[in-house]
Amino acid sequence: MSPARHASVDVSGLPTAVYGYRSTIWWGTVAFMLIEGTTLAICAATYLYLRRNFAMLPPERIAAPDLAVATVNVGLMLVSLVPNHLLSKAGYDRNLRGVRLLSAGQVAFCLAFVVLRYFEFAAVHVRWDLNAYGSAVWATLVFHGTLLAVEVGELAVMGAIFWFGRNEEKHWSDVTDLCFYWYFMCLAWLPLYAMIYLLPRVM
Repeated sequence: MSPARHASVDVSGLPTAVYGYRSTIWWGTVAFMLIEGTTLAICAATYLYLRRNFAMLPPERIAAPDLAVATVNVGLMLVSLVPNHLLSKAGYDRNLRGVRLLSAGQVAFCLAFVVLRYFEFAAVHVRWDLNAYGSAVWATLVFHGTLLAVEVGELAVMGAIFWFGRNEEKHWSDVTDLCFYWYFMCLAWLPLYAMIYLLPRVM
């Protein structure tokens, strides 16, 4: 009796690196955004639910959050979307010089976000342990702040890979995935900024 034949497929012609939804890393990035987006949505739901516990928001004897620092931070986030788009394009075009320079610029942007976020904690005029309102505000700032801090490290590592010539073919698509995540990180903050800083001024 002849031995069983095993079916085989020739994959030698397939690309070793792909972009977008064809990449498993892209799907991993989407999963991270869903998880982190759910966390931020829970923070927002908690904040809005606690509105029922107070006659006004912020509660009496607590000043409304200052707009200056937070608004500058949001403005920088929106401005950073332009070089982020250019960095993504450089990744698609495999433009080494563009990736090196733009990734360094994005690290600087993200560091600025983190520094400004530090000052936002003082701008909300409430301690995290003062009441439920303070806890909800701080939780939202902290959870989104961790995304900013982690992004500094990710961008710095990715930039170093290209600056020191250690990049492989797969790293070009990694750049575009980081840019995809940057859109989420910045745009996800816009409704939260409105909730924390603008909503108390109209309620």
